[in-house]
Amino acid sequence: MPVEITWWGHATCTVEDSNVRLLTDPLFARRLAHLRRRRGAPPPPGAWRADVALVSHLHADHLHVPSLARLPQDTRLLVPRGARRAVPGLRRLAHLRVTEMAPGDVTTVGDVAVRAVPARHDGRRLPVGPHRSPALGYVIEGEARTYFAGDTGLFDAMAKEVGPVDVALLPVGGWGPYLGEGHLDAGRAAEALSRLAPRSAVPVHYGTYWPIGMDAVRPHEFHAPGDEFARFAAERAPGVAVHRLAHGERVRPEVAR
Repeated sequence: MPVEITWWGHATCTVEDSNVRLLTDPLFARRLAHLRRRRGAPPPPGAWRADVALVSHLHADHLHVPSLARLPQDTRLLVPRGARRAVPGLRRLAHLRVTEMAPGDVTTVGDVAVRAVPARHDGRRLPVGPHRSPALGYVIEGEARTYFAGDTGLFDAMAKEVGPVDVALLPVGGWGPYLGEGHLDAGRAAEALSRLAPRSAVPVHYGTYWPIGMDAVRPHEFHAPGDEFARFAAERAPGVAVHRLAHGERVRPEVAR
């Protein structure tokens, strides 16, 4: 079966490749602290099913313990090195098979290999304290090579570290009116696309969550990133097919044969 990608909102996607079902940064909540889901229904229970779930870093909108608790018995869970020490709630998820990953590590699930790659992002659970857990991206290699970037900024070795890919799932926004260091906005994501040169791209990490009470503060940062990414990508990486998905929509992107 060709690779199929479903975007559930924020950084949560299902990637189906070679009869393996992978789930990225599972976040099923209507509300998370000061954030509320403003667009798209939370993923239905069928979306919780996965052979392996990938967590890119320890921030609560990417490593969300209540969402991970909903994953079925014996789901493989790949997390950054040091995650179990930094997030005590992970140790209570005894029904999951947890593997800690560092850049360069590879885990095989069925006919799919999952390789951890570096990301330029603050990987700490809290904004203070020592850096003990890396932020990661993942390259899923089956019938296609799919890059899930997690959260990252641009970095010089991005194309070298990620390697050739067919599909790129790239963050293009955030959950608030301003993006801090270590993030891609629509323009920087298009620049990443020009460096990676995949055949297809799906913009993620935008247009889902927004701080409560801030609806009128720079609302274009919530609504516009997907369209802006498609426009910038057409200028800087015109050979890449951009699939701007609605919440719950799926696509079978073209891959090299």
